[in-house]
Amino acid sequence: MLEGERVQLRELQRSDSAPLHAMLATDTVSQYIAPPPASPSEFARFIARTRRLRAQGRHAGFGVIPRNADHPVGIFQLWRLDGAFDVAEWGFALGAPFWGSGLFVEAAQLALQFAFGTLGVSRLEGRAARENGRGNGALGKIGATPEGILRRCFDCHGQRLDHVMWALLAEEWRERQSY
Repeated sequence: MLEGERVQLRELQRSDSAPLHAMLATDTVSQYIAPPPASPSEFARFIARTRRLRAQGRHAGFGVIPRNADHPVGIFQLWRLDGAFDVAEWGFALGAPFWGSGLFVEAAQLALQFAFGTLGVSRLEGRAARENGRGNGALGKIGATPEGILRRCFDCHGQRLDHVMWALLAEEWRERQSY
């Protein structure tokens, strides 16, 4: 479990299936991301898969739980892109009622500490649909650098969208932490 002042990140559990489905399987949240599991039972299968991948050392998935709540309102995921978790990709989704609350920034800092401090990631990549102003703004807010446009790389609800590729290097993140 990763703990902040207003949020906790913990490994996803089967009991998280229904709350996560309610938070993330909305048109507003899923507008610019890969479609989330379509039902609580599909979310349960997704969670089981993330736990298997974690056991293999290939993935880390966390539920985002606000203080004084008993269920997650979002997720953060880290995927190994190479053999040693030196280069990783991350993705995240947060329920719309929590947008603009500051919860994302605190949860992201916990996930970054885990990625760079615990896993030893040196480069963390993330993507956001070019049209996703909120997602791109969030990545910029936590210090990631836009590195380029991946043209028409993402099928989103039957439409091919461009992605902005963002990256954050461990040394950049550590430097920012020393302020």
